[in-house]
Amino acid sequence: MQKLYCQVLLLSFFYASSLALTWSQDKEFNQAKNYEGSSNLVDLQYHMGPVLSSTINLYIIWYGHWNPKHQATIRDFIYSLSASSPYPSVADWWRTVRLYTDQTGSNITSNIVLSGEFYDSRYSHGGYLSRLAIQSIIKTAVTSHPRALPLNAHNGLYLVLTSSDVQVQDFCRAVCGFHYFTFPNIVGVTVPYAWVGYSGTQCPGMCAYPFAWPKYSGKPPPSTNGGNNIMKAPNGDPGADGMISVIAHELAEVSSNPLVNAWYAGDDPTAPQEIADLCLGVYGSGAGGGYVGEVSRDPWGNGYNVNGIKRRRFLVQWVWDPVKRRCFGPNAMD
Repeated sequence: MQKLYCQVLLLSFFYASSLALTWSQDKEFNQAKNYEGSSNLVDLQYHMGPVLSSTINLYIIWYGHWNPKHQATIRDFIYSLSASSPYPSVADWWRTVRLYTDQTGSNITSNIVLSGEFYDSRYSHGGYLSRLAIQSIIKTAVTSHPRALPLNAHNGLYLVLTSSDVQVQDFCRAVCGFHYFTFPNIVGVTVPYAWVGYSGTQCPGMCAYPFAWPKYSGKPPPSTNGGNNIMKAPNGDPGADGMISVIAHELAEVSSNPLVNAWYAGDDPTAPQEIADLCLGVYGSGAGGGYVGEVSRDPWGNGYNVNGIKRRRFLVQWVWDPVKRRCFGPNAMD
C-alpha cells in the first residue's frame, strides 16, 4: 500500500509539473519579467541534487515521419554543443550552463555526445500522446529489436522529438517542450529525458517564435526600425529552427535540474523557475516585451546569435548566469 501511495504521489507530481517551456502571451508580450539586466529579484537556489557533470550520452528518438533536412539541422546543433566554431558559438553559449555545479563542486559537463538514434516511424503509441506516454516511447526505443537504444542509467539522456503530425498533451496550448525523469516501473530505471515537438504546422506562432508571430498577441512584431517584418529562420524552416531554441532550453534545464532537486528558483518544486525559464524570450541585449534583443542578421535577413558546425547558424534563448546574476549569452553587447 505504501509503494502504491508513493507511486500515485509521484504521478500526481509529474502531471502537475513535468518541467516545461511554457508559452504565455502575458510573459512574452505584455509584462515580461525576463531579467535581461542584473537583478536581485531572482532567488535561484541549489537544492543539493545532482547535475549532469559526467559526459552526456544523448540519444534521440525520432517519433513519426521526419524531413531529413530538419533532422540534419537538429543533429548539427547537437554536435555544435561540444565543437569548436567561430565566436559566438553554440559551445560558448553552453559555457554559461556549465557554470552550475553540484555539491561536490563538479560543473555541468562540456562533453555532449550524440550516442544513438531511434526511428519510431510506425507511431508505436499512436498519433496523440499524453505526457506520460513519452516515457513509454523511451521504453519502446530501448527494448525494440534488433536496433534498440542502450538503456544507459549512468550518463544517458533521452531526447524524444515528435513530428509535425503528432499531437501531444498540452502542446501548443500550454507547452512547447518539457523535461523530467523516467519512472522505473515504466522504463526500468530512472534516467533524465526531454521532449520537444515540431511546431511548424501546429503552432508556429507560439513555439517557433520569433520566426513566426502569435496570431492573438494583439501587437505587431517589434523591431529596432519600427518595421513589422517577421525574422527569417537561419536554416530555412521556422519549425525546425524554432525547435532548436526549445531543445537548447530543455537541455540547459535538464542538465542543471535533472531530478527536480538541483537548481531552480521559487519555493514550490512543482512550479519551479529554472535557469532558462528566467530568460524566456531573451536572445540578445535589450530584449523585452516581445523584442528578442540585438541579434545578428545575414544578408538574407535570417536572424541568429550563435555559430555552429558546417557554417550553421542558430538562434537560441539565453540562460541565467549565476555569476553575473542576469540573463546572458555570448552575443551580449556588454
